[in-house]
Amino acid sequence: MKKGKKILILLFWLAVWQGLALWMDRPILLVGPAETAAALLRMAAEGDFWIAVFSSLVRIGGGFALAFFLGLALGSAAYFRPFLGELLAPVVTAMKTIPVASFVILALIWAGADRLALVISFLVVFPMIYLNTLAGLRSTDPALLEMCEVFRVGWPQKVWNVYRPALASYLLSASQVALGMSWKSGIAAEVIGTPDYSIGEQLYMAKIYFTTNELLAWTVTVIALSFVFEKVIFALLKKVMEVRP
Repeated sequence: MKKGKKILILLFWLAVWQGLALWMDRPILLVGPAETAAALLRMAAEGDFWIAVFSSLVRIGGGFALAFFLGLALGSAAYFRPFLGELLAPVVTAMKTIPVASFVILALIWAGADRLALVISFLVVFPMIYLNTLAGLRSTDPALLEMCEVFRVGWPQKVWNVYRPALASYLLSASQVALGMSWKSGIAAEVIGTPDYSIGEQLYMAKIYFTTNELLAWTVTVIALSFVFEKVIFALLKKVMEVRP
């Protein structure tokens, strides 16, 4: 029933898209879903398409993975060593508040176009993981920690059976948002830096040559990649975090 409802909703918005394209009657501004699908199929038959997809996936996925593990590690360290949390607070606040555009320009100068998407994905994701790790660990039930001290529970067991369940909801919630944000910020960075063999470069070229069908085809590709990336990584995280103690 739910799947049928989702299909109907998708068909409704495709019909709206097609209706807008027919009403505007200007392919340079908007083309319909059929023209977009045709452009996507044509591009997918070329090797450069898959090279661009793989390159962007590696850059953005690498930035997310680095931010996730470093945010988890430093957030945990800041919980057990409050001074470290105070030391990192200004840096994390700056990462949260400084506009992405400023980061993009600085990263483009410092890291170059090839590493730009990785750096920007990292900078966007890290504060979310770090702060939610800290909040999750602080929510640990004191009674459980006291019980661990009384029964002299070892650190591995305490981490897995006490801290991990407390952290689970915070980390899963942060990861779900961060996965989408990593793709949005990473592709935006690629459009600005236009590294060779990247989705951002292809979007920029489609804009330059006013090939709206290809622009929309690449946009659909990004949405699909972001959706699959989010579902796979979130499912793995959920499986690990929700194992019963």
